[in-house]
Amino acid sequence: MQEENHEEINEEFGTQDTITKVTGMYKDWFLDYASYVILERAVPGIKDGFKPVQRRIMHSMKDLDDGRYNKVANIVGHTMQYHPHGDASIADAMVQIGQKDLLIDMQGNWGNILTGDRAAASRYIEARLSKFALDVVFNAKTTEWQASYDGRRKEPIDLPVKFPMLLAQGAEGIAVGLSTKILPHNFNELIDASIKHLKGRSFTLIPDFLTGGIADVSNYNDGKRGGKIRVRAKISQLDKKTLVINEIPFGTTTSSLIDSILKANDKGTIKIKQIEDNTAANVEILVHLPNGISPDKTIDALYAFTNCENSISPLCCVIDDNKPVFIGVSEILRLSTDHTVSLLKQELEIQLNELEEQWHFASLERIFIENRIYRDIEEEETWNGVIKAIDKGLQPHIKHLKRAITEEDIVRLTEIRIKKISKFDIDKAKQFIESLEEKIAEVKHHLANLIDFAIDYFKNLKTKYGKGKERLTEIRLFDDIVATKVVMRNTKLYVNREEGFVGTSLKRDEYVDDCADIDDVIIFRKDGVMMVTKVDAKTFVGKDIIHIAVFKKNDKRTVYNMIYRDGRSGPSYMKRFNVTGVTRDKEYDLTSGSKASVVLYFTANPNGEAETVTINLRAVGSVKKLKWDIDFSDLAIKGRSSKGNIVTKYAIKKIELKSEGVSTLKPRKIWFDETVQRLNVDDRGELLGEFKAEDRLLIINQKGIVKTVKPELTTHFDNDMIVLEKWIPEKPISAIYFDGEKERYYIKRFMIDNPNKEETIISEHPKSQLEIVSTDYRPMAEIVFSKRSLENMEVNLEEFIAVKGIKAQGNQLTTDKIKTINMLAPLPYEAIVIEDVEVNEEEVIDNENGETKNKSNDLNKNDEGQTTLF
Repeated sequence: MQEENHEEINEEFGTQDTITKVTGMYKDWFLDYASYVILERAVPGIKDGFKPVQRRIMHSMKDLDDGRYNKVANIVGHTMQYHPHGDASIADAMVQIGQKDLLIDMQGNWGNILTGDRAAASRYIEARLSKFALDVVFNAKTTEWQASYDGRRKEPIDLPVKFPMLLAQGAEGIAVGLSTKILPHNFNELIDASIKHLKGRSFTLIPDFLTGGIADVSNYNDGKRGGKIRVRAKISQLDKKTLVINEIPFGTTTSSLIDSILKANDKGTIKIKQIEDNTAANVEILVHLPNGISPDKTIDALYAFTNCENSISPLCCVIDDNKPVFIGVSEILRLSTDHTVSLLKQELEIQLNELEEQWHFASLERIFIENRIYRDIEEEETWNGVIKAIDKGLQPHIKHLKRAITEEDIVRLTEIRIKKISKFDIDKAKQFIESLEEKIAEVKHHLANLIDFAIDYFKNLKTKYGKGKERLTEIRLFDDIVATKVVMRNTKLYVNREEGFVGTSLKRDEYVDDCADIDDVIIFRKDGVMMVTKVDAKTFVGKDIIHIAVFKKNDKRTVYNMIYRDGRSGPSYMKRFNVTGVTRDKEYDLTSGSKASVVLYFTANPNGEAETVTINLRAVGSVKKLKWDIDFSDLAIKGRSSKGNIVTKYAIKKIELKSEGVSTLKPRKIWFDETVQRLNVDDRGELLGEFKAEDRLLIINQKGIVKTVKPELTTHFDNDMIVLEKWIPEKPISAIYFDGEKERYYIKRFMIDNPNKEETIISEHPKSQLEIVSTDYRPMAEIVFSKRSLENMEVNLEEFIAVKGIKAQGNQLTTDKIKTINMLAPLPYEAIVIEDVEVNEEEVIDNENGETKNKSNDLNKNDEGQTTLF
């Protein structure tokens, strides 16, 4: 090895640095090592989908296979003849294959992918190849072999796998300079995709995980680099104070999930009372909530702050022709399917050759015995003479043969036993040859229709092994959860308005609101400056604070009404605006920018309210009108940087609130998207109606629980919900239910008296159940009796019973046994329509320059484009 040493003297410190240039064989060592790790350890091959250690494990299991279980320790020891690494890495790799429940038939404690429990020691557990593995993984006749690492044995270069094994099992590995992460896919869906590819049709592949859960694969990007999927636990509400997690996201265990929930609780981002882990064969984690904590909000918080939601970035890297390549899962499936077709063709060609060889020798044998050619060798004294005699005797009878006779064929004829010649049955020989001809014709037909044969092969795989391999992971589109909307606000925010400090440590000062560490705070000062800053223990934001609140990003419904004086003696302006997004810690001047401007009046209105105020001027000069009213609803909502409309050019003495305002915003249209079970304002799903601030949703579930809730977009809905609509307080609700205690059917009609209370409309007996519920004004029902002699009865529920209280038992429907109850079309009803007062539709255009357009009734404008009130 050559070395060049260079010494650099640092004059300031008097130290020496030595730089050594590495040359010779060391130049290639790192590259050799990186290539070895990529090709021989971390990345799977594209043909069979196995990493080298997995391939050697499968080959060893085939070596040992006799239909019985083998100790895993024995299999590991046998694999070490092929794999030049320790037994621990082989055992771990084998457990990972077994836990995917596809190739290995396991016996004993192989660990639990749900809880993360490890498998028992390899000396205690047993394994054998599954029937599926024996069917699709091995065929010595189509396998290419190479010498093992010590040259004593032969091992397969690739196993002849006739199935997209890589996509079924998935793969993950970290090499030198690259990594791979291929997600598992559903067994049956892979077969369907292979069939579609063979038929020339398009297909789409999406992951499926043994842990179940929910996944959003909208950005999967075919499993290529740059793609991402989001996976969530399946969480439902068991009761008012308990959530249950039944499925966990891929890449987590119940232990890691519970740890993340406990950490989030310690940080204060969520609030729970207790966690109970009842996981056995199936996941069951109970999350108990304290009093006053919303289950709906907690579900979103679990997704936002714990491992109940994770993002997975796939990276599809495989070995192809001894080189790593990055491709998509669709391309892997196409290549795998084409490789399967190639292997099937090889197997058919080998089978055809074997059948033709059988037919050839069976035909020779028949000729040899039937024509008694064996007698021609009786007089021959030499081996060559025997061969020539048999060859000469066969010549007149071999015109129908498909190939020429070789010396090897004749030698085989001489090995026929006398017993077989003496018992030779010509008819049986003919039947055997004819059966071979039928098989040959069948194989030739398969070769001529290779694609159809491959399709049938995949269909047969699905029939034999597809049962019990249905999709486990539910596919949904996830709505983005805004962390600040669901975080548990268990910290108190305080403000010192005069000195200009805000924070969570100012406990002696004025309390503002509950907040969380991730929240932002919006501050308005008397000098007309606004800023947004992050919650902290103590932050200086400027003196004379007139308004402070927890900031909601993209909030278009909170409207700020403001009157300010421009400069020391300038005119006063009024404006309405909202704040949807700003740069944190940047000061925004809401006035016209003149020095000594001051805010005279300010309100924050969470639902766009516009109040009326009284302006009082100072008595100056010849001004006659010193007092008048101004209605903020006459102004359009503009950008925060707009100058506003002139109130007066004279000095204002004071501004008084005359009357509270009502919302000037249009009612919101709200839709329900059944796919994701969420409300939205994006025109997805079923339109529930237009909602004002006071409107509510009516929800009734199969358990007979009735409640009304505010239509918040974060609300979660249970799967047993049977009624979801806009609640009309004056509209009666009709129900037919079976009382388990009295074993009779009852009809009741009621209206909700207390919208803030959740109530049950059936009795608490375990056999009680809700049969029919209707929110029609005049519902009709059909009663089908168990006795055939009784005719069906139509019931007008409006006439059957009057509207009573929600707790009333109702009237008994009948004493006869009922088979079924069916709802009929309701009778016509004309409701009295009370038209709402028309409100101004306001479209807010907010940008950094404050450029907006008036959308409502504008006031009179002067020559300078400003609006005057008098």
